[in-house]
Amino acid sequence: MITVVAQIAIAICLLMSAATALALVETNEWWIRVFDFPRLQIAAVLLATLPIYWLARQRAGTVAVLVVSVSIAALAWQIWKILPYTPVWNQQMISTAACPDHRRVRFLLANVLQENRSSQRLLQIAQENDPDIILLTEIDEWWAREMAMLQETHPQFILEPRSNTYGIGLYSRLFLEGGKVRYLLDDGVPSILTRVVLPDGIGFSFWGVHPAPPRPGNDTHERDAELLIIAKEVERNTGPAIVAGDLNDVAWSSTTTLFQEISGMLDPRIGRGIYATFNADWFLLRWPLDHIFASKEWTMGEFRRLGDIGSDHFPILVELCHQPQAADVQEGNEREPDDLKRANEHIDEGRDAAGE
Repeated sequence: MITVVAQIAIAICLLMSAATALALVETNEWWIRVFDFPRLQIAAVLLATLPIYWLARQRAGTVAVLVVSVSIAALAWQIWKILPYTPVWNQQMISTAACPDHRRVRFLLANVLQENRSSQRLLQIAQENDPDIILLTEIDEWWAREMAMLQETHPQFILEPRSNTYGIGLYSRLFLEGGKVRYLLDDGVPSILTRVVLPDGIGFSFWGVHPAPPRPGNDTHERDAELLIIAKEVERNTGPAIVAGDLNDVAWSSTTTLFQEISGMLDPRIGRGIYATFNADWFLLRWPLDHIFASKEWTMGEFRRLGDIGSDHFPILVELCHQPQAADVQEGNEREPDDLKRANEHIDEGRDAAGE
């Protein structure tokens, strides 16, 4: 019995170690990039399985030492990647206890799940949390009709409903200036770019995005390229900026890290928590897919994952405060010398994949 348990444990440890190693490979292949997602789960499985193997082994021979060494290395790597998204890390975005009304913006972000028909849950959450800006992804014509009452409280809106799960909608009580829907790479995947004007007249650039996820038949070329095209736009942007949406990527992936290094934007999750938003239906398989990134002029007022809306994503509520002086003290991810070259390579690969 001990031998059987040890054999099962060693198989699990080696599988988790192999998954860890695969995630280090620089590639756009979907079946490798998916291992970016379950870092917390892989770490938990290794943490649980290693003691079982050590206790169930027959003797501490070369194989046992090798398995334990490889597994510990994999566990340490996974923990290192996750650690910045826990409260033990320094917060990348400063918290602010109080913010003047004319500088404060509350965002509600939600992937509604196109087939979901629990629209009243979302409307209730919007009413209870009183956001200034609501960004919805996966909206089709049905969802656009169901959300029409939002236009009473949020009369500024940009809608692009679609039936392919990539519809997107932005509702705002703040003035939107020069808003437009764009198709950066794929004619079926829209994004939003607009300027939002605060009550004090200060404007900021806002990108709402929802690129395609990695899955069979869909590698990450276009997703990565879209995010990095926006990162370069943010870099060239003058003034405050915010990027938000369902990025179909986790906060700790190489692409999201490169996005931050190119754009210079801050991630409010760093130093606060993972705030996993997907999958709402599977407690043991959750990771952060819905994001908001802000330029250094913003500080953090509130970040909360909200309740069930019938979708496979949880919505999030984020309150930011525009404080230009914070740009002098807040620091983003350190930029590497070859970041721009890597970003351009990803963008070229994405355009090739899209047939541009």
